[in-house]
Amino acid sequence: MWRCIGEPCSPQQLSKGACLGHSCSQVNPPKNTMSCNKGDYQQSNKENHFQGAEAMVLESVMFAILAERELGPKLYGIFPQGRLEQYVPSRKLDTCELSEPNISAEIAEKMAKFHGMRMPFNKEPKWLFGTMEKYLSQVMRLNFTRESHLRFFNVLLSYNLPQEMKMLKRLLESTHSPVVFCHNDCQEGNVLLLNGRQTSGKQKLMLIDFEYSSYNYRGFDIGNHFCEWMYDYNCDEFPYFKVNAQSYPSKAQQLHFIESYLRESDQGFENLSEEDQIKLKDQLYTEVNRFSLASHFFWGLWSVIQARLSTIQFGYLEYAQARFDAYFHQKKIWAV
Repeated sequence: MWRCIGEPCSPQQLSKGACLGHSCSQVNPPKNTMSCNKGDYQQSNKENHFQGAEAMVLESVMFAILAERELGPKLYGIFPQGRLEQYVPSRKLDTCELSEPNISAEIAEKMAKFHGMRMPFNKEPKWLFGTMEKYLSQVMRLNFTRESHLRFFNVLLSYNLPQEMKMLKRLLESTHSPVVFCHNDCQEGNVLLLNGRQTSGKQKLMLIDFEYSSYNYRGFDIGNHFCEWMYDYNCDEFPYFKVNAQSYPSKAQQLHFIESYLRESDQGFENLSEEDQIKLKDQLYTEVNRFSLASHFFWGLWSVIQARLSTIQFGYLEYAQARFDAYFHQKKIWAV
C-alpha cells in the first residue's frame, strides 16, 4: 500500500474509505492504493512540531520500529512524499465491536505494549496542551458567515472556552498519569481485524495510523479510546456521524479493559493481593475518565477549525457540539 500526503479526511470518510481527490481505503484496499487518515496529514505533522521531510523521516523511523515489534504493518521503503507499507488483508472494526469483551481486552493489551515502547523522540508531554492551546487560539480568531454555522459557533463561544481550558489543565495537572508513548487516536477506524483470525483466541488485531502518536499522558490515550465508543462515523446522511452517549463504557466494561491493560503493562500486577489490584484498577479508572474530558475538548476544538477550513461534506460544527456536550456531561461527574 502507498502511504502518501493527501487531502484532509473527515471521520466519516475514514470509515467509508473514500477521500477527496484520490482513492483511499482502510477496508481491504487493493495493492498500491492511496491511504489517508483522520485530519490533514500535513496539519497533523505541524501539530507534532515536525515539518516537511523531517516529519516523514521521523514518522518513518517510528513506523519501522513499530513494525519490527509487530505493532504495525511492515515498512518496505520511503520516497519524497510517502512510503511503501505492507498490505494487510483485513477490515477496520465497527464502532459496536469496541465493546466486545475479547476485542476490548486485546486492544488493551496492544495499547499497553504500545505504551511500553521507548522511542527516540522528545519525551516531554507537550503534545496535548500544546496542540490544544494552538487550536484554541485559532478558534478564537475564526469567523463564520453562514447563519447556521454562526448559530453553532456562537453557542460554542458562550462556553468561555479559554476559562474551561484553564480549569481542565488544573484538573489534569492534579491527576497522576504516567507519560508514555501514546497512539492518541485509537478509534475503530485505526484498529484492523486481520483476515482469517476472526475466530482465533488472540492476536487478531493490529493498530494503524500513527500520525498523532507522541509521548503523552497514559490517561488520555485510554480515555480517548473510551470516548470513541460513542461515535459511529459510518453514516451516509448529514451530519455523517451518529452519537450514542449510552455507549460510553460502563464501569464494569472499563475495568475489564483496565485489568487487561495492567496485566500486560505491569509484570507485578498478578502477584498483588486482590485488594491491591482493585485499588490500582480504581485509580486508573479515575485517571482515564478525567482525561476523557481532554479528549472531548481536543476533538471539539479540532472540529470547529475543520468546519471553517475543510471542503469535505461533514457536520463538523455538529460534531464539535456533540463533543462539548459530552465534555460538560463528564465534567459534572469527574471535575470534583
